[in-house]
Amino acid sequence: MNRTKYVSLVVLLFLSLNAVAQIQKQLPLVQLLQDLEAKFDVKFSYKLDDVDNILVEEPEGNTALKAIISALNETTLLNFKFLTARYITISTIEKTISICGVLKTTDNIPLYGASVYVEGQLKGTVTNEEGHFKLEAVPVDATIKMSFLGFKTQTLLAKTLWAKDHCETVVMPIESEWLNKIVISKFLTTGLQQRIEGSTQLNTAKFGILPGLTEPDVLQSIQALPGVESLNESIAHINVRGGTNDQNLMLWDGIKMYHSGHFFGLISAYNPYLTDKVIVTKNGTSSAYSDGVSSTINMFTKDEVTEELSGGFGANLIHADAFLEIPFSDKIALHISGRRSFTDVLNSPTYDNYFQRSFQDSEVATNPDPVQEQRSDSEFYFYDYSAKLLFDLNTKHHFRAHVIGISNNLDYEEGYTNTSNQSLSKASRLKQENLGFGGHWEALWSDKFQTNLRAYYSQYNVDATDYRSETDQQLIQTNEVLETGLKFHGHLKLHENLTSFSGYQFTETGILNGTSVSNPAYSRTKKDVLLNHAMFTELEWQSKQLYLRGGVRMNYFQKFNKLLVEPRLNLRYQFLKDIALKVQGEFKNQSATQIIDFQDDFLGVENRRWILADEQSIPISESQQAALGFQYKRKGFVADVEGFYKTVEGITVSNQGFYNNFQYLNAIGSYTVKGVEVLLNKTANRFSTWASYTYSVNNYKFETLNPSVFPNNADIRHSVSFAFNYDLFKNFKLAFGGIWRSGQPYTTPLETNQTVQNGNTTYVNYDTPNNNNLRDFMRLDASLNYKFKINDALYSSVKIGVLNLLDRKNVIQQYYEVDPNNENAAIAIQNTALGLTPNISVRCNF
Repeated sequence: MNRTKYVSLVVLLFLSLNAVAQIQKQLPLVQLLQDLEAKFDVKFSYKLDDVDNILVEEPEGNTALKAIISALNETTLLNFKFLTARYITISTIEKTISICGVLKTTDNIPLYGASVYVEGQLKGTVTNEEGHFKLEAVPVDATIKMSFLGFKTQTLLAKTLWAKDHCETVVMPIESEWLNKIVISKFLTTGLQQRIEGSTQLNTAKFGILPGLTEPDVLQSIQALPGVESLNESIAHINVRGGTNDQNLMLWDGIKMYHSGHFFGLISAYNPYLTDKVIVTKNGTSSAYSDGVSSTINMFTKDEVTEELSGGFGANLIHADAFLEIPFSDKIALHISGRRSFTDVLNSPTYDNYFQRSFQDSEVATNPDPVQEQRSDSEFYFYDYSAKLLFDLNTKHHFRAHVIGISNNLDYEEGYTNTSNQSLSKASRLKQENLGFGGHWEALWSDKFQTNLRAYYSQYNVDATDYRSETDQQLIQTNEVLETGLKFHGHLKLHENLTSFSGYQFTETGILNGTSVSNPAYSRTKKDVLLNHAMFTELEWQSKQLYLRGGVRMNYFQKFNKLLVEPRLNLRYQFLKDIALKVQGEFKNQSATQIIDFQDDFLGVENRRWILADEQSIPISESQQAALGFQYKRKGFVADVEGFYKTVEGITVSNQGFYNNFQYLNAIGSYTVKGVEVLLNKTANRFSTWASYTYSVNNYKFETLNPSVFPNNADIRHSVSFAFNYDLFKNFKLAFGGIWRSGQPYTTPLETNQTVQNGNTTYVNYDTPNNNNLRDFMRLDASLNYKFKINDALYSSVKIGVLNLLDRKNVIQQYYEVDPNNENAAIAIQNTALGLTPNISVRCNF
């Protein structure tokens, strides 16, 4: 009996579940309306757009028509109304609705930090830790886009996400890309992400706000990362883990760039509004890249053929810019951008501060004689432009061609009367340009095999002319770099988790240096060319717990018959749920470096010139670097600790910019830096805050000098940065932060004998090199960002930024000259950083 009851109960439960499943079966509303018209001999009047893509529950077979209509009125955003017993109208009843959803991967893992926005409007949000999002007052006919790096963007109608009694789950398929995945989607601020191999990716379109900035300046923004800073506040002189600026490999769409800054380093030369992403790698570099013994900064422009015309324009107190994305068809598009300063027409307070900072203690801003009366006229401006042609032959073959141009121009004329009533004058001209062309073909031959062929040409020129009427002498200086490159590589998926990568690269680099003087006549020109052939290969393994990439690069320098073998290693192991171990190592080389001959080279503004290794007085620089670290990540909090050791051999005295007794000597040496970087970061929906600390010890070693070991010019023992971003309102953001670091080393004269005479020339007699330190550097910055909508197609933003809120005088360089009034004494020359510098930016995008 009990068994019979049990069987009966199971049968009843099965029938009940089956009935429930039948009731909950869904079908398209359009199909239901057609079925009802046939079954009940009625006619529905409606717009197809109103009923399309709506799913409803299928009614039971014996349900009356009026009951069905009543249920549809309750469960949809539509109004069903009987005009007669046979004719029924359907119309929308809501203009705006509340929507919600939950974004998950195909493995049912919630996506935290994904972007959800209403297309064509300034309305959006990001998902929380459970992948959940909610938006209020969304037009019922709006289109909702959901995106997350590494996943395919999903597009749904708002009415399909209507927040009824539950929120729909949206599955985000993985993008079929050959890219390393993101492990931290919101790193420091929106748009900064950390990749699994340890590099940092900046997505400019989604970039949030950083203290002091009014634009998503590519090279200013990366200084928020620990171990990356500029000792002299110039983005043209970024120091990564104690390296010099010329030790950073700078790539723009695969084109090697030899110049990076406008206003001689205070503004990035790369327009951020067509730059899609920037990847910064400090260690564990892929074997596909060489040069840049300190870091690789890889910039990529937008690479998608869109269906609609879009663009934007804007201006701040220094320059104006515009960009356009022009689709010609679904296969061809053109992206163009341009930017130009208006500093030759209008001088703003921001410009005045920048000019004073850039040209202090230069030939432009100083006179050799006491001045009784002075007249000057200067014209300074810069511009940059870029263009990219995109052609998608089909879904598997993509062709791209691009060009970039960067220019800084200075004309300065000065007339003055000295104390002897002599009318004197000088004219100075300086032009600095970098022009690049490139193209590549990307081919996806199968789901397992992909190739990429790339070629580029890069030309860098700096030309300076300085004419002085009192001596009737004209000095002309030139530095030119010409480089062509060809690169081919292929990816092969050997297994679901294993990818192989191999390729070949050819590079030809030619560098010219010239100096010409008119009175007395003197001319010297030197040109060198170097050919480099490289083969590279690596294997990459990715699983849920382990990421491992190992490779080797072989560089052959034809001129020297020299082969350099460079192993690379990058490992990340998630040995606990929230804790990961990181190990990185690399060998790299660099054949082109910058030297500083004299302080007044190129008017003292850009006194660095590129030069090629000759394996005699200037060897090929070689670096070895290793790092070990741990990362803890849980619910928007990240703690990252990484220790590193780096040594760079083959540096010369001439490329270090010494102001001591060694500055006119020839010597080859090395530097070794070791330290630890600590980063704490907490992000949430409305705020982000972080603090970083770097401790390092950085020393030179020159065997032929005495002393042979002394502190590096970039020996910054302690460096701290912090920031706090907060969304005060939906479209109003605030950022506040600062930098503190110990002062960099400098050399003082010998107290007992400050000068020394050699023939008719008197020199400063320096003490032990880098025996003192400047005062600590400290700066507080703040920014505000307000976005607003002008109409359905045009939206705008206003950003206000202030650098150095406290107007603190920070000395960034100190050296000495012989006192013109007393040959036995030396006087200190100090260069200072920017003072209180406000800026404002207004932009419109469509």
